[in-house]
Amino acid sequence: MTTSDYDIAICGAGPVGLTLALQLVRRGVPSQRIALIDAKTAGQAAADPRSIALSYGSRQILDEVGCWPVAADPIHQIHVSRRGHFGRTLIERDAYGLPALGYVARYGTLVSSLAKAAGSAGIASLRPMHVSSATERADEVELLFAEGRSITAGIMVQAEGGVFSEQAAKSMRRDYDQTALIAHVSSTAPVAHRAFERFTDEGPLALLPQEDGYAMVWCVRPSTAARLQALPDAGFLAELGNAFGTRVGQFVNVSPRAAYPLGLNAHPAAAARTVAIGNAAQTLHPVAGQGLNLGMRDAVVLARLLAADLSSSALRRFAAERQADRSLTIRLTDAMARLFANTGGGTLSQGVLGLSLGLIDLVDPAKKLLAEQMMFGRRL
Repeated sequence: MTTSDYDIAICGAGPVGLTLALQLVRRGVPSQRIALIDAKTAGQAAADPRSIALSYGSRQILDEVGCWPVAADPIHQIHVSRRGHFGRTLIERDAYGLPALGYVARYGTLVSSLAKAAGSAGIASLRPMHVSSATERADEVELLFAEGRSITAGIMVQAEGGVFSEQAAKSMRRDYDQTALIAHVSSTAPVAHRAFERFTDEGPLALLPQEDGYAMVWCVRPSTAARLQALPDAGFLAELGNAFGTRVGQFVNVSPRAAYPLGLNAHPAAAARTVAIGNAAQTLHPVAGQGLNLGMRDAVVLARLLAADLSSSALRRFAAERQADRSLTIRLTDAMARLFANTGGGTLSQGVLGLSLGLIDLVDPAKKLLAEQMMFGRRL
């Protein structure tokens, strides 16, 4: 006989947490036995204007739970290059027989679609609620909220939100010595449906096709970020053009800019009845845009295992099944971030890496491996 309030409590109603809840229902877990908890209201989440990159594999996951299509811009090509060096890689959708390699969507648009589906499915939504503590017992976890209420659940999933993301931030390693500048920019000669990953002396510069321009993620050293943030728009656009080049013409407009320090948190906490997925498990460097997509794959595997077994053994199997994909994705993004953040533009390693981009483009198996990891992740 079930005595806990819920079978599964999901702390964090972002894309990963919502996807997990919907995947659980899809696999037969009664919706009334699932609780979604978030510190933000649904309206606050829906108003979030951030841009997110979805791989084609994540699109398939969303399709499975009835949340595709959403308003998004498709990526047909990914152009990877090194500023000031020979060599580049061009990954194209036609080579893989897909309608797109990935998509660029607004965070608020995606979570609104997922939250609507969760509400229609009858999944309990506890928001705004702030988790102040969690106490694990032999057969359940008790969650205490700052608002004075408490609930119990057989399994607790940390998925991006609340106190758990704050804990992850505190434990994050800050050894990239980089800050990400985020904005939306437009240019005089955009290339339709082409995303760019441009490696500069200080870190990667990504332009993702979105609406009438590009979602920009520019990783630079903290001192450079502070200087760029202080510039007027015209000065910032000139600096951006100097770093990126003229492949999309001249940059002419930029939205208000935001800055975020970068680090690595890749040591997910786990216990007998607690498991972490998404950003609560691994906060990655944004190079190649793999963080959210890795979390979406976490959600699918965890849903499959919990739908069959709500015991702690399911969490042990989850850790084992996800180890290969997590490890490969983390190593790939970490290595790319460190190499470009910590070596100067004239070093031998930078020149060799620029040459390697050209070689990857010529060697189909190598390019195929890179593309499939970005689109689908490591498959067991």
